[in-house]
Amino acid sequence: MRYVVIMAGGSGKRLWPLSRQGTPKQLLKLVEGKSLLRIAFERALGVVPAENILVCTGASYADAVAADLHELPPENLLGEPVGRDSLNAVAWPAAVLALRDPDAVIAQLTADHIMHPVSAFQDALRTAFEVAESDPLALVTLGVVPTSPHTGYGYLQRGQELEGFTDANAVVEFKEKPDRLTATQYVESGNYWWNSGMFVWRAQTLLDQVRALLPATYETVVDIAAHPERVGDLYPTLLKTSVDFGIMEPVSRGEATAHVAAVALPIQWYDVGGFASLAEHFAHDDAGNATEGLTIALDSERNLLINKGDAGSLVAVVGLHDTVVVSTPQITLVCPMEDTERIRELVDHVSTQLGPEYA
Repeated sequence: MRYVVIMAGGSGKRLWPLSRQGTPKQLLKLVEGKSLLRIAFERALGVVPAENILVCTGASYADAVAADLHELPPENLLGEPVGRDSLNAVAWPAAVLALRDPDAVIAQLTADHIMHPVSAFQDALRTAFEVAESDPLALVTLGVVPTSPHTGYGYLQRGQELEGFTDANAVVEFKEKPDRLTATQYVESGNYWWNSGMFVWRAQTLLDQVRALLPATYETVVDIAAHPERVGDLYPTLLKTSVDFGIMEPVSRGEATAHVAAVALPIQWYDVGGFASLAEHFAHDDAGNATEGLTIALDSERNLLINKGDAGSLVAVVGLHDTVVVSTPQITLVCPMEDTERIRELVDHVSTQLGPEYA
């Protein structure tokens, strides 16, 4: 049977102070009055029923997730006691589903992406399910057809087309985030797709690769699945690593029994990881300022102005260019647009100097 697992962990430090320790970015109602998690859940509902959707999130967010996704069965909410990176957020749900359904095929999706058109995503997801169902040894990744030489995404190199499928290929190699020249060469060649970080695989196939490459992780997640009351003790002992580094890259190099395939995502795809990408989803004035809430800009261009302050508050700027201004009841952030990647660093300084109250 087909299932979807949505990864909804992480705190979203690059969207601080909108995202805080108690309100991670995936639960913020940032787009059309909905949270990114809710949007991801509704995309998945077009492919599988609610009872076949699981969410893996931080245990401290479990109540908020349950309130946002009222259709989600309680047993399908997996709360991580601590974050242990993406490998464990895919291996643990796979072990849970393998116990429920030995034939489970899983689409591993993320909670912080915006995609248009949704129908094209859903069609590609169905194709990826078909590839995984037809080939027991396939780990399928969804590759976004690039629209620009983006340097903030990883890439995958396409190989031979899969017989019987359109826009599906073997994967030769995963590539790290490139410089501008390399990214341009990738896009112009037509042989590279953006690595979306979304996958489809048989639960048991994924677990077999974990057992071969990271046997201690395999033993632990299987133990947790069989004895969920032990998750608080066992989960923190797991090796912290990403699914790309721990599984997908070594499998693509032939270091395990499976192989990697890719299905094309011909969509507009936005990884809402920081303010630069978030700005694309807000209204813009004639000067290129993206705004949310009550704001006024005079002789100012290409700014992102977000007002989430107390009722009746105003954010006003004059002579400001290429800057992010975010106002909340407790914190105001002002940052050059080119330095938004340093916000994570800033949050660490804030936490060290002022404690968790402001983090």
